[in-house]
Amino acid sequence: MTARRYGLPGPLTNQVAELVYRPKSGALLYAGLALTLVVLTWRQRFIAVGAAIGIDVVLALTRWAFDIGGVGGTEGRAFGNGALWVVLGCGVIAVTRRTGQERTLLLKGVGLGLLLVAGRKTGDTWLLITSKSRPLVLDPYVATADHALGNPSWVAGRIVAATGPVGSHVLDAVYGQLAVAAVVVALYQLRNVAAERRFPAHHLVRTFLVIGLLGPAIYMIYPVVGPVFAYGTGAFGTGSAHWAVAELWPHTPPPIGSPHPVIYDAITPRNCMPSLHTAWATAIFIHSRRAPRFLRFAGTFWLLATLTATLGFGYHYGIDLVAGVVFTLTIETALRALDHGWDRPAVRQVACGAAFFTALLLSVRFMPVEMAHHPWTAGPLVLLATAAVIYGYIRTTARWEPSPVPPASRPEPQLEPA
Repeated sequence: MTARRYGLPGPLTNQVAELVYRPKSGALLYAGLALTLVVLTWRQRFIAVGAAIGIDVVLALTRWAFDIGGVGGTEGRAFGNGALWVVLGCGVIAVTRRTGQERTLLLKGVGLGLLLVAGRKTGDTWLLITSKSRPLVLDPYVATADHALGNPSWVAGRIVAATGPVGSHVLDAVYGQLAVAAVVVALYQLRNVAAERRFPAHHLVRTFLVIGLLGPAIYMIYPVVGPVFAYGTGAFGTGSAHWAVAELWPHTPPPIGSPHPVIYDAITPRNCMPSLHTAWATAIFIHSRRAPRFLRFAGTFWLLATLTATLGFGYHYGIDLVAGVVFTLTIETALRALDHGWDRPAVRQVACGAAFFTALLLSVRFMPVEMAHHPWTAGPLVLLATAAVIYGYIRTTARWEPSPVPPASRPEPQLEPA
């Protein structure tokens, strides 16, 4: 409804259009299909994937034969429609051919796959809404407060530029395929669903969706576009030096002055505070800790590469990343407390995380100059408070981890009596 007020297609409209038109992200649609497949047998999975590929081939040939482009012309991917068709087909089969627990399980799989796609579409729509409804941005406040952390975006921007195109391409791939990395970890967590005929109480997709649900609300309250837009020439075809406060990024940190809201264009999303890419990468890191070594290494790499990309490409300030980490740990604690019970440590951890997150935003908004003038006080305080939230999360959730079962002791062989 909000999107319609601004003359924009809503998320459901965009999702339905991808049944025929070129999808924005074919990899995301196949990731949604992969989540649905966790409830099927191996034979059913091969049939579903084969059907999805076959539908993609037919639609691609049809678009080529009749010269049909995507919703925006020839933009989008040439594949992905088949995955959406198969997910919806599984839903139809669940309603018409399944009963009881089997119907419920298959519908949960379909819902999980569709929620991943719908979450992305809803997030994209919210980003457009922020650009239309929030003409003023608060970047000067965040840039000033970021002096307390040493202007990490300016430092990382110069480092990434020095790595050349190879480093930029690698970081761009990591940054753009975050949802696919999350699905890989989620598939490991959901690997036993088909055999056990039930979903685990908590898994990564839950955290991913809640982060995407709550994040845009903060964007509407705290609109920030990022260093490359507010202090550079823009990216993704939006922003320019004309809209920038000053063309300084990444070589010259902004001076400490009297920050004030500034007007920015009606296209660039206000999606910096908190950094949801950092939040999602942190969630991937957390949920990969109990996985095999390869996934643990991959989760660590994805977190570090995402932090480097968000700063090095100028998409976020350092304060955004701190807020993203605290945001995720607070949400993750709350979700796990729903399953294990709201005891006193859980309530205290969620309350402390929410309080620090709120205090951080208020400090950046109303005391950025003080933070910039006293970096050796404000910076360590921010980092120590973040470390305290991390330590509190580890202590709180460690009690909920299953205790390792000691191996059964083998009885000593008894000598036969003479």
